[in-house]
This record gives sequence, structure tokens and C-alpha cells, in this order.
Amino acid sequence: MSQHEEGLVLPDDEHNRTLVGNVHPSNWVNPEPAGRYNIVVIGAGTAGLITAVIAASLGAKVALIEKHLMGGDCLNVGCVPSKGIIRAARAWADLRNAEEFGLHIPPGVKYDFGAVMARMRKLRAQISHNDSAHRYTKLGVDVYIGSGRFTGADTIQVEGPAGNRTLIFAKAAVCTGARASVPSTPGLKEAGYLTNETVFSLTELPSRIGVI
Repeated sequence: MSQHEEGLVLPDDEHNRTLVGNVHPSNWVNPEPAGRYNIVVIGAGTAGLITAVIAASLGAKVALIEKHLMGGDCLNVGCVPSKGIIRAARAWADLRNAEEFGLHIPPGVKYDFGAVMARMRKLRAQISHNDSAHRYTKLGVDVYIGSGRFTGADTIQVEGPAGNRTLIFAKAAVCTGARASVPSTPGLKEAGYLTNETVFSLTELPSRIGVI
């Protein structure tokens, strides 16, 4: 992984490298803007992706800007990883309650938290192609990796390792979503904490956890 990619998604394993290669490719080169865009979409989460692809399918000239991971919360730290873990938890619950269905499970059966999380990362990586920069380019969307900054009523500057570009547009859709807000609880920083973004990076089961 390049220095820019390093630490983008942890742990650094084959599944997360596949994920990043799809939704934040290190070798991506931002296209040269060709005239005025009908719409510029800032943020490639669920709202931004749908806005961009529908507009492109209707014949609009569309630019999509994302500074972090395409797919947003749903793919990376929300719907997809959480459902992968929930499915594993349900399988374990079914196993514990197997006798209700006349099934006798030998004693000593254990779960492997690390394997559960690895399965989640594998599923997320497999699905990530659907939200990838290459796929959206093929769907007729100009994808720009970098930070967007409005510089005028109809211009936005994209800045990042993939190349700085100035885009001219008729309309803009701001689909940047939200992030977790860390409360100013005394001692929280010193104790260490997880958010909805970092919890999916766990590889070992915490001995105990509190939810605020």
C-alpha cells in the first residue's frame, strides 16, 4: 500500500487492501474536466452514489467527489459490516439453542471472534466492487478522489494526491453525511474508545465494553 493508503482501513490484510483498491485506489488519476457539469456531487456515500448514477443514466454530465472511501458509511462502517457480524451472532445463538429443535451439539464448541471479523471484511471487500471508482466511471460518472472546496458560485476545487482539478457546474448536491461526535466525558480519551467507524477494525474480542 502507498503511504497515502497506509492506515486508511485497519487491519492491513488482503480483504481491506481489496476494499481500498476499489473505493480509494492509490493509482487513481482524476480526469481532466471537460466543460461544464450538469451536476457535481460531493460525497460518495449512499445518497451521493444514487444521485450520481441516476443523473448519469438520464444523460446528465456528472462529477462525483470523494475524499475518503466510496460507499460511505453503509459499505464501510455501517450496513454491510454490521449485518455480517449480526449474521454470525445469530448462527451462534442458534447453536446455543439447538436442543430446542432436537439437535445435540457436543460440549466445548467455541466461537472465533477473529474469524468472525475476517469473514465480515471478506464480505465487505467482495461487495465493494459495486461502489468502486472504476464501476462508476464505466457508468458515465467522472470520479474525483480528493477534498472538494467551493471557490465560486459555480466552481469547486478538488485537491488530493490523485490530482488537483477545478470543476465548473450548473448544480451541486452536497451528500457528505455525518460522523460520530465524541462526547467530552472526563477520562474518555485516556481510557480509549471506539466509534462506529473504528469498532469494525477489532481483531480480538474485548474482555468488557461499555456503551455510551
